[in-house]
Amino acid sequence: MAEPAEGLPRRGDFTVLWPITTRWADNDVYGHVNNVVHYSWFDTAVNGWLIRATGADIRDFPEIGLVVETNCRYLAELGFPEDVEVGVGLERVGNTSVVYRLAVFGGGADEPASVGRFVHVYVDRETRRPVRVPERIRTALAGLRSLGS
Repeated sequence: MAEPAEGLPRRGDFTVLWPITTRWADNDVYGHVNNVVHYSWFDTAVNGWLIRATGADIRDFPEIGLVVETNCRYLAELGFPEDVEVGVGLERVGNTSVVYRLAVFGGGADEPASVGRFVHVYVDRETRRPVRVPERIRTALAGLRSLGS
């Protein structure tokens, strides 16, 4: 695959690097991690980090973060077995939403194998109406490095 373009995030740009080990089932018939797996890693890294950073199980909050947008740009192949890390950064915190910047780093590489964006919109668990991003989430987000678009 092509070399990563200038301006892409590097490992050192992230204060949070969420570790993941690839699984046998992650590889596709072409011998590399299938593209949909990167989306799963994004979801795992953001929500796993939120649980640890808030010290609470976010699944029990009265407000829930629904994913309304996600995207991924693939830059290099990954495979099984391989240890990867998902860099979790912050693009923006709005009144009802949080935009994360993400990057997957394989095998200790400084350059990303993929980069992405992940948007949570917070809603009331019962009514599904938008609500303000909970204060305990906002407090946790203060620990993330800002990575603009």
